[in-house]
Amino acid sequence: MNEVIKSADSQAVKHMIFPERISKKDILLLPLLHFPGTIHVVNDEAQMHSAMEFLSQEALLGFDTETRPSFKRGESYPVALLQLASENHAFLFQLRDLGLPDPLKELFEDATVLKIGVAIHDDIKALQKKSEFEPRGFVELADLARRFGIITTGLRNLTGIFLKSRISKRFQLSNWDRKKLDEHQQLYAATDAWVCREIFQQLQESDLDSIASLDGTESENQETASLEDIDSDELRKVF
Repeated sequence: MNEVIKSADSQAVKHMIFPERISKKDILLLPLLHFPGTIHVVNDEAQMHSAMEFLSQEALLGFDTETRPSFKRGESYPVALLQLASENHAFLFQLRDLGLPDPLKELFEDATVLKIGVAIHDDIKALQKKSEFEPRGFVELADLARRFGIITTGLRNLTGIFLKSRISKRFQLSNWDRKKLDEHQQLYAATDAWVCREIFQQLQESDLDSIASLDGTESENQETASLEDIDSDELRKVF
């Protein structure tokens, strides 16, 4: 597997605007962040087509999946929920009802729509067990963060570093295979996908060439890393 973005080892970043890491203690001091928009639960064909009509027009989507947790050795479950989020709308696809229909696979294969997530390789593999597709336009947020010198690249850590906020993991181990997801599950799932998009947006806006150095003065010779350094084709590769 080729990395979506080359690691920081190949291109050292001498000056950073973001901290390398954030501790669990510091994360707990941050304000809790929730998705502020509209959540759409999708579990039938009509809802799915309506969702795809909206999502196919978006250039940038937050991406995540949820799977029913397993508490016994050797026990596993198929991916139960797919989350895709724009700035103001989050769509939760209940795959136990939908399977993986062609319109979703077409979106996964569309390189013009960026799907931003963390640990996306595992998510893609789980989705491909439902139905084969050729992933295009997926961006691994952890690899992007490493280009900015970030060491702790889990979603909760990245949210703390880039958004100065905390996301709850309270419902991570809830039953995602339920026929009816409760409001807490819906908000948790929507938030996880949406913050991926928000972090990517933050990185896009962080053109370090135009940001003052840590002492408050600007340096013309400051070596920096920004998304402009990354070839556009690299952003659209998973494998």
